[in-house]
Amino acid sequence: MSPSKIRFSELVGEQTRAEIFATVLTAGPISRTQLAQRLGLVPSSVTRMLPPLLEHGYLREADATVPQGRGRPQKMLHVNPDKHIVVGMKIGPAQVSGVVTDMAANVLARDEEPIADCTPRTALSAAAALTGRLLSKAPEAADRVLGLGVGVSGHVDSAAGVCRYSALLDWNKVDVAGPLQEATGLPVVVNNDVNTLVVAERWFGEGRDVDSFAVVTVGPGIGCGLLLNGSLFSGATGLAGELGHVPLDPSGPMCSCGRRGCLEALAGDRAVLRHLQDGGFACASIGEAITLARSGTDAARNVALAAFAEAGTALGRGLAGMCNLLNLQKIILAGEGAVAHDLFGPALTQALEAHAFSTAARDCRVHVDPVQHDLWARGAACLVIRDTVGATLS
Repeated sequence: MSPSKIRFSELVGEQTRAEIFATVLTAGPISRTQLAQRLGLVPSSVTRMLPPLLEHGYLREADATVPQGRGRPQKMLHVNPDKHIVVGMKIGPAQVSGVVTDMAANVLARDEEPIADCTPRTALSAAAALTGRLLSKAPEAADRVLGLGVGVSGHVDSAAGVCRYSALLDWNKVDVAGPLQEATGLPVVVNNDVNTLVVAERWFGEGRDVDSFAVVTVGPGIGCGLLLNGSLFSGATGLAGELGHVPLDPSGPMCSCGRRGCLEALAGDRAVLRHLQDGGFACASIGEAITLARSGTDAARNVALAAFAEAGTALGRGLAGMCNLLNLQKIILAGEGAVAHDLFGPALTQALEAHAFSTAARDCRVHVDPVQHDLWARGAACLVIRDTVGATLS
């Protein structure tokens, strides 16, 4: 096999080499000495593992030297962003959005495809078409594309490429990877969509400075992804992080999953809209509810503010339970509903502090990051890079 045709997986067959690549990707430019220190390796191990990655163009070593204290100047390693391109995609209930990135996760092209319904046939057909459209915008895509990453809501068995169950999409045992691989001819990586945000936040967002954090998404559903001790945590079968379906009130409203009193049924968009309707001020969308809470008449505004406060209280109780269980360093609030943090945030903070055990609330910083669709899709692209190198997120 010629050097130009060698498969990347063959270069990173050893876990240590995979970890080296991932560390350069997330922490570079970085010297060999710094790389060895971060990975807890002796410098000779790094020296032994680097040549294939350098020779085949996955890593580069800058010609310029940078002083390292009083020692000898050292060249800095960085990822070659042009070696491959990657497609990342998020499948939602109303649209499919996607990006093409380079190997450093820089977005090269973006696009989206509205869908009339979110049945598997419609959504996966749209995803395949969008993949083709995105790749048409990238030069020499056929020779450079590494794979396709897809994020979907719910219980996702990443190893099988199957969405086991999604209440939001009304999917049950849907093969995502198989049809997309057949339609696009690309290797496909599938994961829970909030997990894609965890990867994105870890690599270039608010999770870079901590080793244990959660991304909690607020909107039509309440989603959660976890990074624990530096590694994405998915549980035994990919089900970890279903915070939205933690039961809080057995006699509460019906949830999309068919059970009563889940956190999602108490804190999601439908909970806010239901509260408003019960108060005599029906809204067609959560956007209308936000407007009403910020600039409505006194009566309508008071009902809207109470609706958001009630949702915030429920969400704060749910986050307190998670902090008590995991002792997190940070919670990143994201999703479409995060833009209303000014409305539900005070009640959330009060409930979190009231129900957190000992120092659990003080140990955890809550940060709001109302991400755009690009970050979801970019995170899905990162999953392809991460799974290709076989490395953890450390």
